[in-house]
Amino acid sequence: MARPLSLTTDDHGMTSTAAFYLLQAGGGSAPSPLFQLGIQFALILAIFYFLMIRPQQKQRRQHEESLRNLQKGDEIVTTGGIIGQVVHIRETMKDGAAVKSMDDQVTIKSAESRLIVERGRIAKVTSGKRVEASASTTSAS
Repeated sequence: MARPLSLTTDDHGMTSTAAFYLLQAGGGSAPSPLFQLGIQFALILAIFYFLMIRPQQKQRRQHEESLRNLQKGDEIVTTGGIIGQVVHIRETMKDGAAVKSMDDQVTIKSAESRLIVERGRIAKVTSGKRVEASASTTSAS
């Protein structure tokens, strides 16, 4: 006849099942399941903020700063993929002073054409000085 298996006990005389139930109980004053769910939700939001939202905001601020520092002679790439060189920037005037906004008109030269684009529609800025410096270092090596 088959005998029932006895539960093994450790040195302290507690069965593994009893230890499992004690761990699940949390020592008597278990927080509510809604509170635990709230903590998990807050941790997920914190992870998303620090891994996704914050770096994107930093990258956006850097891009806007590079657009505000746009100068004549800079090489740019528009969001439509047109590559050109800045010829003229028409800044908006407010109270008699030039204000750099994303709606400013930027005239670029691409091959034999001149185009006018908004400052906010520029995807990438490559300074003309940096292009010349990198070209001179590659030719020296």
